[in-house]
Amino acid sequence: MTNSTGGGKAERTASPPSPGLAKGIERWFIERHAPYTGHYYGVLKTLYKAKSPFQEIEVVELAYYGKTLILDGKVQSSADSEWIYHEMLVHPALVAHEGPERVLIIGGGEGATAREVLKHACVKAVEMLEIDIEVYRACRRYLPEFNAGAFDDPRFSLIIGDGRKFVESLSGRPVYDVVIVDATDPLEGGPAYLLYTKEFYEAIRSVLKPGGMMVTQAEDVSTVPQMATCTVSIYRTAKAVFPLVRYYTCWVPSFDGEWAFVIGSTGPDPAGLGAEEVARRLEERGVGDLKYYGPGVHTAMFNLPRYLEGLLEGLEGARVIRDGEPIFVFSG
Repeated sequence: MTNSTGGGKAERTASPPSPGLAKGIERWFIERHAPYTGHYYGVLKTLYKAKSPFQEIEVVELAYYGKTLILDGKVQSSADSEWIYHEMLVHPALVAHEGPERVLIIGGGEGATAREVLKHACVKAVEMLEIDIEVYRACRRYLPEFNAGAFDDPRFSLIIGDGRKFVESLSGRPVYDVVIVDATDPLEGGPAYLLYTKEFYEAIRSVLKPGGMMVTQAEDVSTVPQMATCTVSIYRTAKAVFPLVRYYTCWVPSFDGEWAFVIGSTGPDPAGLGAEEVARRLEERGVGDLKYYGPGVHTAMFNLPRYLEGLLEGLEGARVIRDGEPIFVFSG
C-alpha cells in the first residue's frame, strides 16, 4: 500500500514506558490512529530513510514483523504479513472477473500488488501508477522480495505520475478490466484524499471495460462508531457510483487490526462465486503460491458480522465523500 498522490504526516518516535531500550532495539516507533490509541513498534535497524518531494520514506526492520515500508509515519507493508493484505486486495476482484487482461494499479510502489496480479496467466498488461519514484527505487533496492520479480516481468509497466490525473487524462476511454487503488490513507495536508471521492470513482468507472471492476483499500475497521466513519464513508461513496458494491475485511498482523476493502463492479458479483468456481479459475489461470486467499476464504469473506452490517448501512456521520467535502483519517 503506497501513496500515488503524496502528502501525509511526519514520523513519530517515543521512548518506551520503562527506562532504556529493549535488547537489540535501535529505537521505538509509534503510529497513532486516534487521539487515544496507536501502535508501538520496536525498530531493530533502519535500512533507508529519506524525504522525497512527496513524503517521508523509511525502510526499517521491525521486531517480529521484519522488513517494513513506512510512509509519512504510517506502516505500509511488513514482511510478516504483507502477503495477507496484497492477496486480499487483488485476488477477490480478479477471480470474480471472467477474464481480466489489462489491469491498472494506482499506488503499490512495493510491487507486491503487481506480484499478485501477475500470477493470473490471463493478464496481458499491468500498469502501475506511482507518483514517487523514490518509493519505487527504495523498495526495489531494499525490499526486492516484495515484488518477487514483478518489476522485470514483460507484462509490467511503471508509470511515474499522479494516479488521479492519469485516469482523468483517459477522458472516459474504457481500457481496463480491473483498477486497483492501493494508496495510503486520506491525510489532511496532502492530496491523497482525492483518491477516495465520488468524482474519482466516477472517473475510474468511465475507464473500465464492460463488466469491469474497481477494488480499493478501505481503511481499518472499528466497533467504535467515531473511528469507523472513514471506512463506512468509502463504502457509501463506492455505492453512489457502482451498480454493485461488496465490502470485506481481513486481519493484518502488522497493522494490528482488521482491514477493509471495497469492490465496485459494473458486472459480476464477487459474492456470487462458489468455492468450486473459484478453485477452477485459480487453477485455469495458473495461480499458485497463495498463503491466505483461497476458495473457502472467498466464499466466506462477504458474510459480515451483524454489527458491521449495521454500521455500513446505519452509521450516522458517514457519507458520500466528494472533492469539496473530503474525509480525513487521524494524523496526530
